[in-house]
Amino acid sequence: MLGKKLVMAQKRGETRALCLGLGMVACSVIMYFFIGITIMPFYKRSVWIKESVCKLMKAGIKEVHFFYNESISDENIFHYPCLDVQVNLTVLGQVVMLYHTEETIDKNPKCSYIPPNLEDYNEVQRLVETIVDSFRKAKLFPCHYDPSREETSVLYQRLYPPEKLLITFIWPTLMWIGGVLIVIMVKISQYFSLLSATQNKTGI
Repeated sequence: MLGKKLVMAQKRGETRALCLGLGMVACSVIMYFFIGITIMPFYKRSVWIKESVCKLMKAGIKEVHFFYNESISDENIFHYPCLDVQVNLTVLGQVVMLYHTEETIDKNPKCSYIPPNLEDYNEVQRLVETIVDSFRKAKLFPCHYDPSREETSVLYQRLYPPEKLLITFIWPTLMWIGGVLIVIMVKISQYFSLLSATQNKTGI
């Protein structure tokens, strides 16, 4: 009776471990799929793959007006301070527009940087002024450019550089490896249990 209970407990443990391993593999596949449809398109679309040094030529602030709809009236106008940075791409000797990331160009190509929260005008103004001061103090800083020069602008930082993409893939990869190892260990345990049972029957 005790032997049967131990066997049943072992089988339940193996079943749970097998479900855990398969669940980890399934979750890792879902994470791979999610990364493939969200992050990978941005990474492949980014052409700013070469890094160089940029020298500050001009850093200023200008007002940008945004219209909520086609009706141009005071109540439909939203404005915010816009950072405008021009740099000299030293590797090519060209004066070009500097953008914070790829998303900045999509949001507003007239601005080098767009704060995430634009509701508080004074706070945005202070933030942009701080960034301008930082650029003027640095003067030289690394930047990313398109080696084919189809895209003439440069980026201060890439949204998804190779090292960041690699880190993104680490967790699903570790989860997949862990799940596969659990499944393999369960199968090995089941094999040895079956082998042991067969030998006992043969001995009898």
